[in-house]
Amino acid sequence: MSAVPVIVGYVLREALRRRVFAVVLILTIVFLVLFWIANHYVHSELGKLRVPPDVPVDARTFASAFLSGLALFATMFLGVVLAVFLTLGAVRGDAERGLLQPIVVRPVGRSTFLFARFLGAVAVTAPYVVVVDLAAVVITGVTMDWWPDRIVTPPLEVAAGVAVVTALSLLGSVFLSSTANGIAIFMLFGAGLVAGLLGTIGHAIGSTAIKHASTVASYVTPFEALYQDALRQLTASTSGLTGFLLQLGPFGGAYVHGWPVRLWAVAFFCLVGAAALSGFRRRDL
Repeated sequence: MSAVPVIVGYVLREALRRRVFAVVLILTIVFLVLFWIANHYVHSELGKLRVPPDVPVDARTFASAFLSGLALFATMFLGVVLAVFLTLGAVRGDAERGLLQPIVVRPVGRSTFLFARFLGAVAVTAPYVVVVDLAAVVITGVTMDWWPDRIVTPPLEVAAGVAVVTALSLLGSVFLSSTANGIAIFMLFGAGLVAGLLGTIGHAIGSTAIKHASTVASYVTPFEALYQDALRQLTASTSGLTGFLLQLGPFGGAYVHGWPVRLWAVAFFCLVGAAALSGFRRRDL
């Protein structure tokens, strides 16, 4: 295991060489600036808004929760982009460039190499997701004078979802080229998000078939289920018409949540890791 820090350092140096961090940093700054502008203008418009007294909707809570859900989605997307670029060529890409053979034969085993590549990616993406989402929460809290019901748990769950995507990207890198793996992971990520949106529509129109299909899809893509659970915790104590309207929106509706989702995500992660290791051991370098 002494080789793990060396490989982790290699991952970070390779990311710096390819300017992955520079790209993500620029995107993050752009996102946070735009997010602050959005909060500023929403706050200004809320000051002019007059909700009829017979409509029991807290406009500030609705708008703030919607913005927080949007920030959670954007943070997860940026985290997934970072994770995929750190791992899409971890096995086959390095093997084709002749970098992998001297490492995994001696003195580093294949399981150690995979673990180190995963650890290197998560060591970057997990703090990134938590810090960026907390920054967005502070922006909304200070600007809108509203704070989510749970502050720390949602970004931690999103970070866990990004870790699941990282494991899937490592699995794909065993069998696919870098380009094909990147496309496959982003398409899978998009499919999971679409499944969550369909679930929201299904609950809104009362369609049992759509709700069931969305639930199954969320368990097939547990990073989406973790994202939904994180969304739910933003407004866990919000009830009444405000809570109902938030459940209808794309950044407030969450119908797959709780400990079953979290436990299944852990089991799914272990299955993906076992599949990646098994495929890597059978692969000729």
